[in-house]
Amino acid sequence: MSFKIKTALACAVLALNLGSISSAQAGKGLTAPDPDWTGGLVTCLVAQHIMENEFGYKIKRITMPSGPGAFEGVRSGDLDFACESWPSYSPTKDKYISKFGGDGTVDYLGETGIVGVSGYFMPRYVLEGDASRGIPASAPNLKSYKDMNQYKHMFRSLESGDRGNLIACPVAAWLCESQERLDMLGVDFYAQALGSETAHWAEIQAKYKRGEPFIAYAWAPHWIHAALDLVEVELPAYNEDKWPATNWAQDVTFFYGNPSVAKDHPDVAKLLDNMDLTNDMQASMIYDIDVKKLDSEDVVDSWMEANQSTWRKWLP
Repeated sequence: MSFKIKTALACAVLALNLGSISSAQAGKGLTAPDPDWTGGLVTCLVAQHIMENEFGYKIKRITMPSGPGAFEGVRSGDLDFACESWPSYSPTKDKYISKFGGDGTVDYLGETGIVGVSGYFMPRYVLEGDASRGIPASAPNLKSYKDMNQYKHMFRSLESGDRGNLIACPVAAWLCESQERLDMLGVDFYAQALGSETAHWAEIQAKYKRGEPFIAYAWAPHWIHAALDLVEVELPAYNEDKWPATNWAQDVTFFYGNPSVAKDHPDVAKLLDNMDLTNDMQASMIYDIDVKKLDSEDVVDSWMEANQSTWRKWLP
């Protein structure tokens, strides 16, 4: 799917969600998209909790995929701000945000505190075996992408045919470009996108429980690294000029918003600039939501109550 088509689809989702309601709400109303992965949602809920309970705002939350559509919504003013953008997955930042060389139609509103890493991972038992489970090492010399073709027969699926199968980024709008990466690196694997984060982690956990070999996209902070013993498959070091035939950059994530936010809602802009939610803070909430299956808003409310000394330092 081309970048233009992906953007058009995301924008269509935004238009359907907004309906006839304008995001230029009067008074203390703001509109923001809910990120479509748990970590980003946690970051946004923490910020929204403070805005609503400390500043008196009413936040209209839009459900839509992260990516170019969210940037376009912020630029146009249909959305006021957005949470936890990962630079590696935000190609339009260079077009809109002056910090990254853009035209300034979208404001950079500060770092979230979350520093993300992404890559391809496999169970340790693939490399070393697991005697306690009776699992032999199926790819004992698989250390990097250069070794993947040697073992592609171990990772075949119905979808991949004669190629190996990579459980790739689940959502096309994230723009991971896994198939292009594999092709550019000469790796004879099929990049399988499962369509949702829920399906992605369910497939990984099911394969792990059965002791099957797999290679899958994952990122941190995430509870999956506490739940499963995974090791990373080495990719070429990040190089912007060669992307996507390299690993992802380390992502210092950020908030962004329409320029009207800093002008009309300086308390919100200052809060977002001050926020410093760490990987460990976020990971504990992700675990409660995704593993313990607790309600996301209840989890954030409990964290806010228990950590007032932390988040009150962020208030302007």
